[in-house]
Amino acid sequence: MSDDSMSHSQVESLLRAMQAGAGSAPSKDAEAAATDARCSGTAALAAAAEQPTAVVAPYDFKQRQRVSPDQMQSIRALHETIAHQFGGAASALLRCVVQCKLLKIAQVSYGEFITGLENPSCLQVLTAEPLPGAWLLDVTPPLAFAVVDRLLGGDAEPGYALRRELTEIESRLLQRWTNRFLVEVSQAWQTVAPLELAVDRDESDPQLALIVPPSDGVIAIALEVTLGRNSGLMNLCIPAASVAGMERRLSGQGRPEVTEAQPTDVTRQAIASHVDHAAVELTVTLARSKIRTAELLDLAVGDVITTEQEVSAPLELAVQGTAKFLARPGAYRGRKAICIQGLIP
Repeated sequence: MSDDSMSHSQVESLLRAMQAGAGSAPSKDAEAAATDARCSGTAALAAAAEQPTAVVAPYDFKQRQRVSPDQMQSIRALHETIAHQFGGAASALLRCVVQCKLLKIAQVSYGEFITGLENPSCLQVLTAEPLPGAWLLDVTPPLAFAVVDRLLGGDAEPGYALRRELTEIESRLLQRWTNRFLVEVSQAWQTVAPLELAVDRDESDPQLALIVPPSDGVIAIALEVTLGRNSGLMNLCIPAASVAGMERRLSGQGRPEVTEAQPTDVTRQAIASHVDHAAVELTVTLARSKIRTAELLDLAVGDVITTEQEVSAPLELAVQGTAKFLARPGAYRGRKAICIQGLIP
């Protein structure tokens, strides 16, 4: 009990004063007890006002969060980088502008994740060595058929999506797209854990792609991909058990500190010994000229191609494809040779 509470004697004095009636004057003990009671109530109210207000947040025991908010923030930043890098890689693959961005990331049960997928869909069960368990990659049909059409040289019309399973040829074409995505994911995850992602099998029915029990928690990552006039989603499912035990790595505390080492005489000599024996390619350009395509097709033996290069002008000597020196042609011991005259300004 606190020190501001009333003692047993004060309580008895207060009761006697109340029993004396309203017409009789209160005794000194009653007045003292009443004063102490008022002071005690005031102190209790002041103490209650000084205490911070507790914030009550709802908690769903059916969906236990196995990954901490700090880890989720690190995974979000990681896949934002993946989305940016994959956009450039996919643009080079399809020869068109591809934009990819992270749409959302959340912790849900695996049952909720597969319930939200289309059926049929383009699913790929992935192995993520050396992490335990399997991952799941889903490419929505509108995006999958748009990628296949682009790889075949066409351009799918927006809003037109087929509702069927991929054929064997279409699956092999889509594999080029997913392999490029897995390369970007593996490279980004190297800072956390060295991964070797590979496709284990293809599925079209989400109910058959059970990588974990439906009640287990997973990390659902949705990427929005815009391909020309078409757009679609790529959903990556990572079981929470796969990233368990990576608290320090995901937070960055487990990464080794990189220190800048100063070169020593031993390291200089070791590098010089390897560089001295390295082979380099030297290329001498005699002259350059431009002709038309029709003239190129009509070339025959004995034709002369004129250039703007003077006979007395120095030649260009390139080292590993980079022009470095000026030289003049000649002969040495019965072989063609060049004599370096100086550096190219």
